[in-house]
Amino acid sequence: MPTYYSVLEVTPTSDEWVEDYVAASHRLVHQHGGQYLARTNTHERLEGNRTNPTLRIIISWPSRQAAIDFMNDLEYIPHLQARIAGSESHHALIEGVDQLA
Repeated sequence: MPTYYSVLEVTPTSDEWVEDYVAASHRLVHQHGGQYLARTNTHERLEGNRTNPTLRIIISWPSRQAAIDFMNDLEYIPHLQARIAGSESHHALIEGVDQLA
């Protein structure tokens, strides 16, 4: 079964949600088998002209279902809604396979 990766770009538009979100999401990511590979504001754009987000986050998941279960966790949903309301966010789930090899 391939690993999956959540790749998030987050630029907060308010800070009210951040402290609660970080604590809850950290615990719930681990509860669903996820592992943070990066949570950082230290990054640089090497290509393209899109505005850099404030934060980039990469999470490794043992399966697609683990990532989906995290996103649908009833305890996570209010934190997700707060992040969406208080930031410009993009989240992609990527299957860890090389289909061009």
